[in-house]
Amino acid sequence: MYFYVYMLISKGNKPVSYVGYTNNLKHRIKLHNSGKGAKFTRGRKWELIYYETYQTKREAILREHNIKKNRRIRKSIVDNYK
Repeated sequence: MYFYVYMLISKGNKPVSYVGYTNNLKHRIKLHNSGKGAKFTRGRKWELIYYETYQTKREAILREHNIKKNRRIRKSIVDNYK
């Protein structure tokens, strides 16, 4: 089983980014867009802009934490999307 670290960006006037991890990327994005994902993502429409694949859940969680806490990495990902 693979695990994914992903970044979403909201569609709208003032885009917001969200970072998470999952073992089923397509299903997780559907949940976010249907309002059943993380509380932070409810009420917005999201677009996948980036993801990475990992062999273990531990690796994915560590990378997710790293991206969430490091504004420079997060900004770099968003800038590459634009």
